[in-house]
Amino acid sequence: MNPGGSYLLASASWEYPNPGPDCYFHILTVFSDRNLTGRVSTRMDVSEPAASAATAVLEGLDVDHGKHQQGKGAPGSRENPERYENVPGHVIPILEDEFDDFRSEAGSFLEGEREDGVFIPFRLKQGVYGQRQADVQMIRIKLPFGGISPLQMDAFADVIERWVPMRKGHITTRQNIQLHHVPLLDASALIRELGHAGLSSREGCGNTVRNVTADPYAGIATDEVFDPTPYAGAYVRFFVRHPVTQAMPRKWKVAFSASPADRAIVPIHDLGFLPVVRDGVKGFEVWVGGGTAIMPRPAHKIYDFVGADDGSYLKVSEAIVRVFDRQDWLRKNRARARIKVLLDKIGADAFRELVDEELTGEWVAERDFEADLERLRFDDDEEAKAPAPGGTYGSPNGDSSRFELFVERNVTAQRQPGFSAVAVKVTRGDLTPEQFRGLAAIMREYCGGYARSTVEQNMILRWVRDEALCDVWSRLCELGLGGAGAFEIDDVISCPGTDSCKMGITASMGLNEAISARLESMDIDDPLTRAVQIKMSGCPNGCGQHHIGTIGFYGASLKIGERQMPAYIPHIGGRAGGGDVAFGKRLKSRLPAKRVPDAVERWLRMYESERAGDGEGFEDFAERVGNERFEAEVKELTLPAEFSLETMEEFIDWNRSSPYKVERGEGECAI
Repeated sequence: MNPGGSYLLASASWEYPNPGPDCYFHILTVFSDRNLTGRVSTRMDVSEPAASAATAVLEGLDVDHGKHQQGKGAPGSRENPERYENVPGHVIPILEDEFDDFRSEAGSFLEGEREDGVFIPFRLKQGVYGQRQADVQMIRIKLPFGGISPLQMDAFADVIERWVPMRKGHITTRQNIQLHHVPLLDASALIRELGHAGLSSREGCGNTVRNVTADPYAGIATDEVFDPTPYAGAYVRFFVRHPVTQAMPRKWKVAFSASPADRAIVPIHDLGFLPVVRDGVKGFEVWVGGGTAIMPRPAHKIYDFVGADDGSYLKVSEAIVRVFDRQDWLRKNRARARIKVLLDKIGADAFRELVDEELTGEWVAERDFEADLERLRFDDDEEAKAPAPGGTYGSPNGDSSRFELFVERNVTAQRQPGFSAVAVKVTRGDLTPEQFRGLAAIMREYCGGYARSTVEQNMILRWVRDEALCDVWSRLCELGLGGAGAFEIDDVISCPGTDSCKMGITASMGLNEAISARLESMDIDDPLTRAVQIKMSGCPNGCGQHHIGTIGFYGASLKIGERQMPAYIPHIGGRAGGGDVAFGKRLKSRLPAKRVPDAVERWLRMYESERAGDGEGFEDFAERVGNERFEAEVKELTLPAEFSLETMEEFIDWNRSSPYKVERGEGECAI
């Protein structure tokens, strides 16, 4: 942690040996020279832990060195189906009998024949998560690397109209789409119907490998090192249903970036990959141990280079999860069971030695990871399907200022000449059935069928011909999606909060709406202020990524006499852009929820009037003036009001009609 309190990236410098015929021998030789004699077999991991210098750092901890860890099955087995079609959006193999199993198990549970402790982990593994409301579920559909097809957009519209009472799908900060308030038996039919479109909720929840995220501009970005999409697709296919990843100590979040700009935000993930080309060979830096929530930590770089095309990144990934899976001491407190806790405990150097030792195991020699990669990689020539030149396109009628502003703020030139990517600003990440279908039509007509979701809860339309931009914008406006300013200050990010989450403390979606309205009334055009990003979560756990917001908030409460008031704790100065991640500094202020928009306006006006010169960004300003200046600016707003007719609204949360009280259940994230 630096003196100002922001966590900065931690890195070390190691290289995984260039794999080849002598790689396995090379690793054994290295450890022999260092008198490391621990060996790893396919079924029994460290047979002689006392003889291993690497595992000595785990002495005194409950580690199952002899755990039976079965590897990925042979092609054609249940956990390794052979059907891999590189069709847009079709990444995770669909197993029809899983839907049959889910319906059967759900029916048994509803009949009282299955206990919670048995059924809930099963349900979570199918991506079905309990809500704070009784008898309904949230369904989390994975979109690996954010990819989605027009057919799948239509499928979402269909299931939402049939089974989702709120008539919306929600794009998450993990590039998933969530559907809320679905009864359990309807969930069975819903995931089956989405499966027919190639969509999967498999391992969307639980202590598994969650959705693998990636740069939504991968493959088209002007600054990319290489396109990680084929490798991200292979990672998804390799680890879904993998025996070692079905019941880890905690969930596992993975990200692939395409460039040093790191639009996938690798350092906040359990495992992340940054692309590197060395002597003409593609590979990745490997980062481990990042995360937010109640213990935010940046990831550590444990390898400078791990090969991509020879499958080494898959091999190293499996070694890492095998080490993690054996840490039974982490399972005893699921609130502190992430791999970042292990890195905190033993340090990055010691962790890397554990992984190196794991890579000497017999399980490595029993697989051909290069062949696995060739079979599993997701290769899709998008450019071959991009719209052809020609045709008649429209132009703005009369005043073109709105269109020009949209192009300035939402459109990015692709590295392929003549094409652009269009960022669609999706308010609060919510799409209606009509918007799903409308976007699907635009994708078919103008994008070659290609779009990706983003961690900012937006959509990126890819392969739009430059001459078609006005037509696309016009169609988006018809859908209510033509707003300018994606990824800017008025593109506010939030989790669902108490709208659905058991762990929610406040109505973060309601606050999002209130802040968005305030920002619109402020009519901000200052470029530096527009670069501010506002993120909020309904509790400290960070699903809204408040730690990396320029201005971030998480839900809390105030007790006023016998009554409770919804409140938020602010964080100032976080950042995630340009490959430079830092967590915002938490203020001592506790703001009543209804006063948060006032606080945001005060801080923005303070920044504009007191910044040094014309080029000082908000994060640098926050670092210079310190927490105390921000706290002083809102001090009077933090003073709680006594309950009265005049102040009664402050005791009611945003978008609610009844008095506020904390109603927080036990979440299922750690089950």
